[in-house]
This record gives sequence, structure tokens and C-alpha cells, in this order.
Amino acid sequence: MSWQLALLNRHLRWFEKPALARHPVERLRRSFELKSKFYFHGPWGRVYRRDTLAGVPVQWAQARDAREEPVILYLHGGAYVFGSSNTHRAMLARLSALTGLRACLPDYRLAPEHPFPAQIEDALAVYRALRTGHEVIIGGDSAGGALSFALLHEILAQDIAPPKGVFALSPLTDMTFSGASITENAERDVVLAPGRIGEMCEMFLAGHDPDDPRASPLRGQYDGAPPVWMVVGDTEFLRDDAVRMQARLRAQGVTSVLHVAPDHPHVWPLFHNVLPEAKATLNDLADWIRAL
Repeated sequence: MSWQLALLNRHLRWFEKPALARHPVERLRRSFELKSKFYFHGPWGRVYRRDTLAGVPVQWAQARDAREEPVILYLHGGAYVFGSSNTHRAMLARLSALTGLRACLPDYRLAPEHPFPAQIEDALAVYRALRTGHEVIIGGDSAGGALSFALLHEILAQDIAPPKGVFALSPLTDMTFSGASITENAERDVVLAPGRIGEMCEMFLAGHDPDDPRASPLRGQYDGAPPVWMVVGDTEFLRDDAVRMQARLRAQGVTSVLHVAPDHPHVWPLFHNVLPEAKATLNDLADWIRAL
């Protein structure tokens, strides 16, 4: 473990975890937007551009010399209630520099103003728009990881042309939160606290069945899916969401890779500006993308 990771873990435990556990959604939104401007910076020469696809606002993040395709469709995390293309664009600009690919980040509708299934509807609309002219690689983190797998499930169920691959960083895959790590890692997780699970579920699902595979992609069907790549920290309370997703994918014949990293916090690649482990993970992901 680098000294930067040890210091970051302490900071997250002392400041971010308590804030996520008690602040209202509007304050979480403002805070994440503000902090991302200070803490997350794309590489020199990166380009950000706003656009609209299928009626959904999106933001493109790319290195200056990025090629036209394939395109990375990236779905940001934030428990379906906060986060945006702004909060994640620096990480995707870094990934663009490493892969030479453009990234498209939808600003899908957020709960509680727009509960399920608004998010999967927006993601599917953007995917269809992109897929008409490009090969696509789908990715996401946390709730965006859930959305990535839910999107994959829908693509396969509707017999839409599939993506080249799917990757997920610390993905949420089970809205029933039945994994053993939810309780085992409740104290060990330096970012997420299980105390708000019920509140966030109600805002997102608004009474909908949590076992719907569009909400809990752990229940999805993935026969014929493209290769999948995942990472998760061993102390995350979502660890078993990734572990069980890996088992389900492999049971259905999908080529899937899962890396479980010791003492890494939730979605650590966001901290690529300061964290050697984040840079290493993005490099590994870029190698996987280039090999597709």
C-alpha cells in the first residue's frame, strides 16, 4: 500500500463517510460537484464537449488525439441520486488518453425526482444512438456499474447489437443488499455506510420490485454477452456484489475478469491524480480495452 492510499483511506473515513451517512441529497450533489473541480483533473490537452443524444444530455471527454471509434459509454455512479458527467469526466479523459478512445458520459435522470426505470431508459436510448454508427464499450462505477450491467441485460433481451465489452468499478449489482459483505464490511468500508440503504432504495425504486434485473442486474441473463472486466476493494461493503456478479457471469459462459484489491476504497480510480494504485488500475483497464 502506498503512503498516498493510506492517507486517502484515513481522509475518506474521517470526512467523506460521515458526510455520505448524514447529508441530504441536495447537499451531496453540490458537494460532489464542487470537490470534483478541485480534486479530479484530466490530462493536458483533454477536450470536454456537451451534446444531446436521443434527447439525453451527454458530455464527451477525450484526449486531443482520440480516434472516432470504438466509443466508451460511461455511466457515472452516485447511488442514482447524485453525481454527473462533470464529476467523472476527468477520469474518463485520463482513460481516453490511455486508450485513444472517446468517452460519452450521459447525464441520465436522477432519483428521487425521476425514479426507476428512468435511468435505464436514458442509458438504453443513448446506447441505441451511439450503436447506430459506432462500436461501443460500456463502463460504469458503483450505481453506474449496476446500470452498465442492467443495460447489458436489456441489450441482450431485446436482441440489440451488443457492445464490444463491459467494465465496472466497484459495482452495485443487488438492490436487495443480501451480500455478506454488507454487514461484514460495514465498519471496514472507508466510504460507504449501510445506514442509508433503505432511504436510497426508496428514492430510486419508489416501490418497484428490487429483484427486477434492470434494478438488480445480479438477477440478469447474460448468455452471449461480450467480455467483462471488474474491480472492487476487499474492504468495500459492495465487495460481494462484484464477487457474486462474477460467479453469475461465468456460470452463463461469459468471459469475465474480477480483480479484488486489498484495502482499496470505493471507486478509487477517481483519484488518479494523486493515487499510484488508481493510475495502475486505469492502466490495467486500458490494456484490457485495447485487447478487445
